[in-house]
Amino acid sequence: MNSDELPLARLGLDRDTARRVEEGLLDDLAADPATRVLTVRGTQVLADFRTGQPALVTTAAEGTPPASATGAEVLWAYLGVADGRRYLAALEPAAGADEGAEQRWPAGDGSPDLATGGPRAVNLRDIGALLGEIDAGLVTAALALANWHRGHTHCPRCGAVTDVEAAGWVRRCPVDGSQHFPRTDPAVIMAITDPDDRLLIARSAHWPATQYSVPAGFVEPGESLEGAVRREVLEETRVRVGPVQYGASQPWPFPASLMCAFTGRTQDRDPVPDGDEVVDARFVARAEIAQAWAEGVIRPPRPTSVARALIEEWFGRPLPQPE
Repeated sequence: MNSDELPLARLGLDRDTARRVEEGLLDDLAADPATRVLTVRGTQVLADFRTGQPALVTTAAEGTPPASATGAEVLWAYLGVADGRRYLAALEPAAGADEGAEQRWPAGDGSPDLATGGPRAVNLRDIGALLGEIDAGLVTAALALANWHRGHTHCPRCGAVTDVEAAGWVRRCPVDGSQHFPRTDPAVIMAITDPDDRLLIARSAHWPATQYSVPAGFVEPGESLEGAVRREVLEETRVRVGPVQYGASQPWPFPASLMCAFTGRTQDRDPVPDGDEVVDARFVARAEIAQAWAEGVIRPPRPTSVARALIEEWFGRPLPQPE
């Protein structure tokens, strides 16, 4: 497995990190008509489907930060350079919604035109695997920043409202001067096979009845990635994992994870779900899973997820489409 080939990890964007500290950078870029602006509203962006493959909808910078249709403040961030163009993100909150909720663009503001296949408000989970490498890099960075800013508006030391610096990549406390950077939480996701080379799949308690995936979980403080693989699988399914091998990594900004993919082997054959996080767990053979997914009895992870890549690597080819 190659990280550079995973949907949200492809190398299509130069983040141009050295320029973030330049004084007046955002104003200069906003004044340049060649600069493109990607707007994130809540957890959604606009994508154009008229060419068959979705492409992000960006607009030309007009010298000032774009006004929010909701009246809320828009936060600007510098995303970087791609194909000779510089990109800004306009991060808007989703008005009148709970934090992280999906919100559609209102009528008259770039609303989806389903009749003509025009722009649609979309979620990265749904279209990440369909985007080109530049668009995937832009929206992954923009959404990760939006999620971080939404949840980290105050200083964790003293509670003061922080100021945004470094072109959207740093928040500084005006009281104690401390700097705070975008957070990324490491997580592990793993394809575990038994002595018969069957794959361990599981269903989370909050998923639909047909939704299954491979085990995953967050890395705890003071824990290695390999240790997290073994602990998570044991806690959730009572399966003891032996040899573990790293495969690839993929950013997962829902809201701020880095998914580290592994494969592992076990001598156990009978998983037992913990009944809390996992309500069903089983080892499946290739023929069994092909039939179950083709018939729609089991629904696989979305193609955007590294879980899908892990399963298809074990399966040996792309998964069959449901009938």
